[in-house]
Amino acid sequence: MLTLAGALFPAAPLAAQHYQCKTPRQVQVPNIRPDGPERRSAVTGYTLALSWSPEFCKLREGQSRHARQCSGRSGLFGLVVHGLWPEGGRSWPQWCATGPRPLARELAANMCISPSAALLARQWAKHGSCMTRKPTTYFKVTRILWEGLRIPDYDRISREDDLTAGTIRTRFVDANPGWTRDAVGVRLNVHGWLEELRLCYDKRFMPRACDARRYGAKDETKAKIWRGL
Repeated sequence: MLTLAGALFPAAPLAAQHYQCKTPRQVQVPNIRPDGPERRSAVTGYTLALSWSPEFCKLREGQSRHARQCSGRSGLFGLVVHGLWPEGGRSWPQWCATGPRPLARELAANMCISPSAALLARQWAKHGSCMTRKPTTYFKVTRILWEGLRIPDYDRISREDDLTAGTIRTRFVDANPGWTRDAVGVRLNVHGWLEELRLCYDKRFMPRACDARRYGAKDETKAKIWRGL
């Protein structure tokens, strides 16, 4: 059973991560096909993956499948929720889907934090179904975690001199009391650009140290943050 310890952290305003975004009026629920084996195991913790949208959209502005996130017509996005992933020790649970598909209105309601119906549906089928029986619960927990965070202004931080993965971690921890640097994973691409933050939680949804796989780049690694310009 999912439990959120003490409702996690006090609610905090988001730092303009989805400028001018409005939920869509109509959404089609996509069919999702597994791309790997079903894997069930005890859940030992969770990862909330937050993707840096300007980097994701760098080469995708003209792609219709990514129009909501990347065209600018639905607002400009900073960090967006890639997904909430259960962890399971040496491996991770996946593709446990036996419950209902998400409803169109459930996808639409979350498309200002995860601006893709296909992404939302896939995250439920691959990850959420291994955590809870209903997509409603999965999306609710994801949203509570997101809304409990204070997102630093990474657009401003991108202009800091001698930027490193450690800087990216430190700025997040400074904005979020209760978090420690070892609980904040930083994923950079092969050219050193920020792709994703991976926030590590224990079974009670409290921050805990990431393993090496989720921790990603070491503090001293030089980093860059694309601003979409």
